[in-house]
Amino acid sequence: MIRPLADRVVLKLIEAEDTTKSGILLASTSKEKPQVARVVAVGPGGLVGDKEVKMQVEVGEKVVFSKYAGTEVKYEDAEYIIVRQDDILAVIE
Repeated sequence: MIRPLADRVVLKLIEAEDTTKSGILLASTSKEKPQVARVVAVGPGGLVGDKEVKMQVEVGEKVVFSKYAGTEVKYEDAEYIIVRQDDILAVIE
């Protein structure tokens, strides 16, 4: 398992839909990179630089993150993205 440090969060991308709401099939090249993911691991937070960071997301939550944020990582045949908590824009409830 990947264990993030400081204010980092490990996300597992949720695949984009293959069809639009109106039922049109999308080619794999026309699909955008998904910005919705599931939280799989959360760093401890604490002192980052000179400010105290309290982690606000939890494992299992579905989140929206910044489009070009993070570092993509392959681990044990799965793809993850590691982002700073600041790159997470919202929690989907």
